[in-house]
Amino acid sequence: MNNTRKLARIAGFWYLMMAITGPLGLIVVPSMIEWSDAAATARKILDSEFLFRMGIVGNFLCQLAFIWLALALHRLFKDVDKARAELLVALVMVSIPISFLNMLNPMAALLLLKDKDFLTTFSLEQRQSMALMFLRFNEYGTMIAEIFWGLWLFPFGWLTYKSGFLPRILGVLLFAAGIGYAFHSAAYFLFPRSADTVNTIVSVPEMVGELSMVAWLLIKGAREQDNINRRPSLAIS
Repeated sequence: MNNTRKLARIAGFWYLMMAITGPLGLIVVPSMIEWSDAAATARKILDSEFLFRMGIVGNFLCQLAFIWLALALHRLFKDVDKARAELLVALVMVSIPISFLNMLNPMAALLLLKDKDFLTTFSLEQRQSMALMFLRFNEYGTMIAEIFWGLWLFPFGWLTYKSGFLPRILGVLLFAAGIGYAFHSAAYFLFPRSADTVNTIVSVPEMVGELSMVAWLLIKGAREQDNINRRPSLAIS
């Protein structure tokens, strides 16, 4: 297997790990929340505590995979455009600490619902309401991280389009996915009532763009074209 194809397959593996572990945190935890009923939310979390914890762990594993994905993509694209490859890594590395710190919010919610020994000054209803508040903070943190989930796809899409060893259509699809993330996060903060509608619309280009890239990297890899888009060097005799 040639080097470019090997690097593409490595990147595809880490992208797949993200696709598997990411939904645990992004879907499982929010599915237990009823924003208008703190008591019902508390019951769902406590009744499915292991699943709730798995959602947190899944998000943690997803962020670890994101680190390795960014490094793999940097190796794959550094000879296409070093500056944009470094920009890709920088945007990923900004989003990851946000996501890691954001995991404290669902853990805080679980702490409020489970540990009663040092929370005796708060009533059950107060603890349930505070738990729901931390889950709201978790949602806000996710939306902040989502800004960078969109931004990193722009240099990724550009590098894919210019690479010569990956289909240009994949670069276009990544651009569309990045725009989708950007629109959703902007709608959430500026027009919260329309955020769900926007998310329903943009989730299609997001899924198509990223899953297409995952599938291509894993199945097809990349063509070996060592000289594509590499800057000529000056030979000194």
